[in-house]
Amino acid sequence: MTGASKGIGAEVARALAAEGASVVVNYASSREGADRVVADITAAGGKAIAVGGDVSKSNDVTALFDAAKQAYGRVDILINNAGVFDFKPLEEITEAHFERHFRINVLGPILTTQAAVKHFPISGGVIINVSSVVAFSPVPNSSVYSATKGALDTLTRTYAQELGPRNIRVVSLNPGLVSTEGSQSLGVIGSPFEQQVIAETPLRRIGLPTDIAKVAVFLASDDAGWITGEIITVSGGQS
Repeated sequence: MTGASKGIGAEVARALAAEGASVVVNYASSREGADRVVADITAAGGKAIAVGGDVSKSNDVTALFDAAKQAYGRVDILINNAGVFDFKPLEEITEAHFERHFRINVLGPILTTQAAVKHFPISGGVIINVSSVVAFSPVPNSSVYSATKGALDTLTRTYAQELGPRNIRVVSLNPGLVSTEGSQSLGVIGSPFEQQVIAETPLRRIGLPTDIAKVAVFLASDDAGWITGEIITVSGGQS
């Protein structure tokens, strides 16, 4: 589970562990957050380890999967949740802004998917890419971030075709606005934009990490065994 030290990733990690999965909590910078998620899981009787690593670097990705294999003996599920988002208007976009987003949000899932298919058993595996509704319904100032999520959805469809004969399922999970540390730090929570989203959402609220985690657990399970190449929107009907 990449990017699992906080927000949606942390809640998905907890939910998977509650269903019996042995979880690798990957983090890039927040070791404290990852350790907290591991402590929550183990306190509840689950299994989890924290492993640092930048998903945009192949050596880090190799080390991440080696740690998973060493700890648990096998890898069956990959959830690509690690990502960055920094909204900027067109005039302020720089090469560094572009490269940072595409390296982590697009190259990262490519590298982790490459590694995962080497470790999956002959029986197959599951890859869940955590995308966003902005992939097909972008908002102002989100051009680069939205483009990375559109690319991620394309990767999902492509790899579902490519890996399906190996019984590897690949799906995109596309949340709407969710209350996380990230959305709070951007000033979205409590802003007029949040109120606009709520007004446009049939269920009249924004999402919680638990809303996304429940769907992720289903998609990772055998109950979703006939689902691949799909873009699963979880947004309270907003999109």
